[in-house]
Amino acid sequence: MNEVVVIGTGMTRFGKFFDRSVRSLAEEAVTEALGDAGIGPEAVEFTAFANAAGGILQCQEMIRGQSALHHTGLLGSPIVNVENACASASSAVHLAWQSIASGSAEIALAVGAEKLTHADKMRSFAAIGTAIDLEDLSGIRDMLSTVLLGWPPPAAPAGGTPDAAASAGSAASGGSGGKLQSSPFMQVYAQMTQLYLSRSGGTKEDLAAVSVKNHRHASENPKAQYRDLVTIDEVLASRIVADPLTVLMCSPIADGAAALVLATPEAAARLGVPAVKVLASVLASGRDRSLDEPSVAERASLRAYEQAGIGPEDLNVLEVHDAAATAELQLYEELGLCPAGEGPKLLASGATTIGGRVPVNPSGGLLSRGHPIGATGCGQLVELADQLRGRCGARQVEGARFALAENGGGFIGADAAATVITILGS
Repeated sequence: MNEVVVIGTGMTRFGKFFDRSVRSLAEEAVTEALGDAGIGPEAVEFTAFANAAGGILQCQEMIRGQSALHHTGLLGSPIVNVENACASASSAVHLAWQSIASGSAEIALAVGAEKLTHADKMRSFAAIGTAIDLEDLSGIRDMLSTVLLGWPPPAAPAGGTPDAAASAGSAASGGSGGKLQSSPFMQVYAQMTQLYLSRSGGTKEDLAAVSVKNHRHASENPKAQYRDLVTIDEVLASRIVADPLTVLMCSPIADGAAALVLATPEAAARLGVPAVKVLASVLASGRDRSLDEPSVAERASLRAYEQAGIGPEDLNVLEVHDAAATAELQLYEELGLCPAGEGPKLLASGATTIGGRVPVNPSGGLLSRGHPIGATGCGQLVELADQLRGRCGARQVEGARFALAENGGGFIGADAAATVITILGS
């Protein structure tokens, strides 16, 4: 396989932008990335465009990339649309990487763009909630259909009773009689959190400490959604989303876009631009598993370490998918940063904060930088590429040489439905 490098990055600020479209966000990120690489759109031979919820929230299906990139000058060259839940953008990077590694392109572009805000916030929650296996969760499916399509749910799920249908809807929505109060995802994360805390001996204060750390990191990131500092007491006192998770332990609804230009080393040398090596790119799907079996993140990271020729002990900086605070602690363990059950201990040691041994989420992570789901994976890699190029100002991880991004999406059983592990090297 050919070597692949990153030669350009671009990213909008993440936030809630009711007056902006997916197209305007994508155009901003693409223009910045192409300018950073010192190229025009005519140089791009392949584009992978990621978006997760546009079909539901903007009614744009099938040609989302062609629509969003209509005025960028990219039309005419191949554009592939990528939808892979919250791992959509990193999946787009994986496809762009493959196009160069295989020798089919010299320069490729990966773009992730998402507009999650909606005048009716319940529609946003419902859109996110479709990234679980609804064939097996008919009560949640019917509730989401009611929110998104106005369809009344059936009187009962197959083999059930009207009372059973009402009970399923109520349980899925936190006991609200079928009214959606938050993303069903957070109900899943809440169950995972209870189990993780019991297995690790962690506490709610440990969860709050993740949020405190990531908000502190985001305070130095001008493109983060939330840049305010918070305390453990403030995190614990914030509104309960799904017990024990409070709102400050959960990633917010966000809009935004990010893009990366990938190339061969020869193209980078010809252009005379600084390049960051893509040492590994691994895409894996979740599967039915017991909680004692390796997760998709564990399986994918082992493959990525082998591909890159390094181990977790070599990493200098990471961006991980902290859709809820619990996920970051779990990922410390699943990615090999510490033994099982010692995530809270690693956090408390200060190792994962900027200035520590292996900073995690220097951008602020999903909790504070924001989580426009179809853009998040590209946003993580923009941060890491910029870290390895020494561009991150006050949040710079000094001397960083190896960086890892973990981007997970959806749920299938007790596993993420899709996960991409990307390792970069300076």
